[in-house]
Amino acid sequence: MTLTPGAVHGLIGPNGAGKTTMVNVLTGFQPPSSGRITMAGQDVGALAPHRMRRAGIARTFQAGRLFAGLDVLDNLAVTGVGLGRSRHAAETEAMRVLDWLEIAHLAEAPAAGLPYTDERRVGIARALMFAPQFLLLDEPAAGMSEAEAADLARLIARVACELGTGVLLIEHNVGLVLSVSSHVYVLDAGRIIEEGGRDVITASRAVRDAYFGVDQEAA
Repeated sequence: MTLTPGAVHGLIGPNGAGKTTMVNVLTGFQPPSSGRITMAGQDVGALAPHRMRRAGIARTFQAGRLFAGLDVLDNLAVTGVGLGRSRHAAETEAMRVLDWLEIAHLAEAPAAGLPYTDERRVGIARALMFAPQFLLLDEPAAGMSEAEAADLARLIARVACELGTGVLLIEHNVGLVLSVSSHVYVLDAGRIIEEGGRDVITASRAVRDAYFGVDQEAA
């Protein structure tokens, strides 16, 4: 798998395919059992999560993992302070990120009790505080309506196009992935069984078999 700055790549696959495991490996939460993870020619596969983030790889989580006792602005500012910024600089950057994502109105809202869609956007905002070269989004559209998913697709495209960030979108919503990704990887049982653009994926018999359980020899 190769990710490119400024491009959106998709990762899809049936339940149990290993998608979240892949994200955990790529972000240092789980060691790879084989293979290598390289960035700019350097092997980063042994780095801990906080070192992965500093190397330029950030992620979101299926569960928002926000600090429930803080408001939205402070959730982002804490990340900035952790990166060595002063409190003032961290809050300024946090407001800039919230404004760019068009959710500045949430700055003083308590993180606890945020609507699901807002929680996901705040999770993306917090990841962008790292100014990552690569952003991995783990099931960001889960539970969203069709209109909300369409708004998310536009946001993901902006992250790649305007910020130059390479995005890996991991999603059960295949339509969303195909609509926004220039290249899609299909994972099944821990291995990539297909990759390519929308036309390749939609025409792939291997992909159909993985999703619908058709026996390839009998079909």
